[in-house]
Amino acid sequence: MPGQSATDLLKKVRKIEIRTKALSHQIFAGEYHSAFKGRGMAFSEVREYQYGDDVRSMDWNVTARLRSPYVKVFEEERELTVVLLVDVSRSGLFGTVAATKRERLAEIAAVLTYSAILNNDKVGALFFSDKVEKFIAPGKGRSHLLHIIREMLQLQPTSDGTDLSVALRFLANGIKKKCTAFLLSDLLDTDASGNPRYEDALKVAVNRHDISAIRVYDPRENSLPAVGLVNIKDSESGRTAWVNTDSKAVRRAYSDWMDGFVSSTSRLLRRYKVDSVDISTDSDYVKGLMKLFAGR
Repeated sequence: MPGQSATDLLKKVRKIEIRTKALSHQIFAGEYHSAFKGRGMAFSEVREYQYGDDVRSMDWNVTARLRSPYVKVFEEERELTVVLLVDVSRSGLFGTVAATKRERLAEIAAVLTYSAILNNDKVGALFFSDKVEKFIAPGKGRSHLLHIIREMLQLQPTSDGTDLSVALRFLANGIKKKCTAFLLSDLLDTDASGNPRYEDALKVAVNRHDISAIRVYDPRENSLPAVGLVNIKDSESGRTAWVNTDSKAVRRAYSDWMDGFVSSTSRLLRRYKVDSVDISTDSDYVKGLMKLFAGR
């Protein structure tokens, strides 16, 4: 993470590479391939209708012109472009168990990158806070993989906040060819009521790209412990407040807000048919990714 020596960074890069290489080879390559290959289909030709053909593939213009039923034939695009949208806002530095949210996001992103490269796909990465911090254009190969991993570990954001709309707008406007995109974030970008602020940007982006969302959270975020009067600081805004965590009303209000946030986020993703999974920092993210792949 920020501030580490070059030697420590190389060790972490190597450790992540070894682990993600093994996972990608042994577990994810087949599931990744079946889940994401074939999502992009390129028009090839038309041919006469045959018994059993899907009527949804009918080419009605050609059928009318030739007065005989014809269907469109599509070929699977052999190469995908994968883009990772990685949240590097300050809230990602929170972690109370095995890893911070940002560390877990980095490892998940590395696994996805390796899985894509194993399938000869191009991979790019967009790192964002409340602005675009860095963009790595899609590429292939081990050196490209290591470049993305290094950036995930050492990038020092210039801003603390979170704005998912910034990342989604960049994806929609900056990536011209239809791609498979993974939004990696805690998705904590809401108004005061806990409702997502990025619906408009998401609505545009899903019409141009195939998007999946992976929400990483820390279990301690789900509820407030009863530990008396605590000075709580918002890591992104810097605002502080004294909170009496012994108060049942305070703890209930916090739990209600968090439940509302999770529910409204899930509803939004379902509304726009975005495949998603929630992964805790203390859980096995392998199971979470397998669930995401299987759901597709």
